[in-house]
Amino acid sequence: MLIKWTTISGCCAAILFLISCSASKPAFDPGRKYDPATLEKDFNLFQGILEEYHPSLYWFTSKDSIDHYFDRGRQQLKDSLTEPQFRNVLQQVITQVRCGHTSVRYSKAYTNYLDTAKLKTFPLSIKVWQDTMAVIGNLIRRDTILRRGTIINSINGISFQQFRDTFLNYLVTDAHALNGKYQTLSTRGNFGVLYRNVFGLSTSFRVGYIDSTGNEAFTVLPVYDPSTDTLRRTFPPTVNSQRGVPRQVMVNGARNIQIDTTLSTAYMTVNTFSRGNKLRPFFRQGFREINKHSIRHLIVDVRSNGGGDAGLSTLLTRYLITKEFKIADSLYAIRRSGKYNKYIKKHLLYRTAMFFVTRKKKDRRYHFVHFEKHVYKPKRKNHFDGDIYIITGGNSFSATTLFAKALQHQKNVLIVGEETGGGAYGNTAWMIPEAQLPLTGLRFRLPLFRLVMDKEAVATGRGVFPDIDVTPTVESLKRNIDPKSEKVKQIIIERNKLRLR
Repeated sequence: MLIKWTTISGCCAAILFLISCSASKPAFDPGRKYDPATLEKDFNLFQGILEEYHPSLYWFTSKDSIDHYFDRGRQQLKDSLTEPQFRNVLQQVITQVRCGHTSVRYSKAYTNYLDTAKLKTFPLSIKVWQDTMAVIGNLIRRDTILRRGTIINSINGISFQQFRDTFLNYLVTDAHALNGKYQTLSTRGNFGVLYRNVFGLSTSFRVGYIDSTGNEAFTVLPVYDPSTDTLRRTFPPTVNSQRGVPRQVMVNGARNIQIDTTLSTAYMTVNTFSRGNKLRPFFRQGFREINKHSIRHLIVDVRSNGGGDAGLSTLLTRYLITKEFKIADSLYAIRRSGKYNKYIKKHLLYRTAMFFVTRKKKDRRYHFVHFEKHVYKPKRKNHFDGDIYIITGGNSFSATTLFAKALQHQKNVLIVGEETGGGAYGNTAWMIPEAQLPLTGLRFRLPLFRLVMDKEAVATGRGVFPDIDVTPTVESLKRNIDPKSEKVKQIIIERNKLRLR
């Protein structure tokens, strides 16, 4: 009996200990500040990891310049900073690397906080061009002034030029493909997020705008508070906005196809090349249907495609391309392992994979030889041989740029839209583990490979340019029309008329 009681007592003590630990665990404090010594330790580790592993740290920015940006970032650590403030410092450094696959993320704890926090928000969604910005959407629905297409000159005394020049320092892109930055700034609520993180929110905003007479006028908008407006308004999209959405709905949103037999046209939208979207059967069945209806024109809309699996983008390429092609002139890492391995998630898995798939060459780099040598051939079954129109934009990135680049200049292909956000020269999107700073918990994406698909294009460092440039305008925003699709439709109608003559 005594033995049983001792056991029970031990269990009770353990339970009480766990309850006590749970009760004593402090709640997450999003406003917590880290002292300068802590920040500098994590910053030094951040710099060391990038210098040790990143294959393109000095590809488009010289080493002395990168060193200067590291020093400038370190100078901003003289006072205690919150996690968002420290992230801003790291992001400004990362931006100067000019690698669209290298970016800084919040800690897991802060990310979880953002998932459930109903934070006050800057109320306007903004479309940003190089020379102007205009309203896309307004969360203050009772406002009748700042409607879609209204040109904005200033907010709380900060000019459009100041916003543009400031925010571009926090947005990553491949080399000099600036269109990607403008598109990112114009996507969903990114302008508002940067406004809050960089300038901070006020209770109201004095907005300078161009009125219907062409003159500058001013109006005042309140901050959007979702905690008090939930019954009347829809929240802006969040990082977890897809939770609860039926799987098939998500898949259909990722890719779909529509066939118009009157125009002999198929409109294929591919918003991602990520796995899990049943793209292989979608391509197989889609091209079977296209050929079944003897379609002459195929529109492939990848303007919102941020990339994904290069194997899937290559598969789509094979259904359209007319010649053999390779993915890369070169694909290599600068090392397989290093002294900071413990800060890189799944480093053992990545090291093992690199051991089997790479080979050290005379240049002392570890080359992924298979992709440097492998030649892909066009698909024979259900290959499409008609006219092809690829719609691109600033969000066309990574594997999507591989797709557009491979088909660029093909005789039956027209690229319509805007310069891609991804570099036409290549990228660093092959193996990208996540590194985590131990004291603040901040995380950053760490590419391990440099892919060069066109060494001649490295000099300019730009994206894939369209054959026909079509950019949304203030007028197209006001009229809520899609100028890219309208342009392609116009071309198809004209070509059909010529065939009838």
